[in-house]
Amino acid sequence: MSEELISKKDLLELAGISYGQLYRWKRKDLIPEEWFVRKSTFTGQETFFPKEKVLERIDKIQTLKEDLSLDELADMFSPTVTNLNYSRDELIKRNIVSTSVVDFYLEVEKGSHQFHFSRMLEVFVLEKLLQSGEINLDEGKMVLHVLKDNAPQIKQKSCELVVTRKLGVSSCLLLINAEAVHFEPGTKMVAALPLMTCMEEIKAKLL
Repeated sequence: MSEELISKKDLLELAGISYGQLYRWKRKDLIPEEWFVRKSTFTGQETFFPKEKVLERIDKIQTLKEDLSLDELADMFSPTVTNLNYSRDELIKRNIVSTSVVDFYLEVEKGSHQFHFSRMLEVFVLEKLLQSGEINLDEGKMVLHVLKDNAPQIKQKSCELVVTRKLGVSSCLLLINAEAVHFEPGTKMVAALPLMTCMEEIKAKLL
């Protein structure tokens, strides 16, 4: 899972943005500090970026900036969320989760019908994986346990949920700031979900 990098010069040209825009977005934390990677080259120190992540982020910024202020965009991209609390019915109404998946979640968790953001993320991840057919209900319970047991770590900006299978046996992993992951032969990666992207999708629906 090592990431392809793109130079700052190539990024500005490919994305059609200026140096000033890039660093204004950095100051607003729309593009995370850790994505600015300094490397030595034959011309001296240059700045590189994780290509796929930064191009996807710039595309989102350019798509949404007509409707949202830079501060609102920063809130959307931030992994820290407070004061959000929605009922089961509100989540269904806002198309964050289907009735069948939220009821399965509540049956497993036996919790309140009110959802703070961590629970919204859990049920949203279940929704994506179950509705896609990538996992079954038993694997859904396993995913939920991993998300709940590692809730503090999920606030990290580079966190990915991975589901694998080998010989019919499933495993669920949470990768934090992982540059490369290697599995034993015969292991199939069933699903890989960047949790920061899931958070952004939820907040876009709420906004």
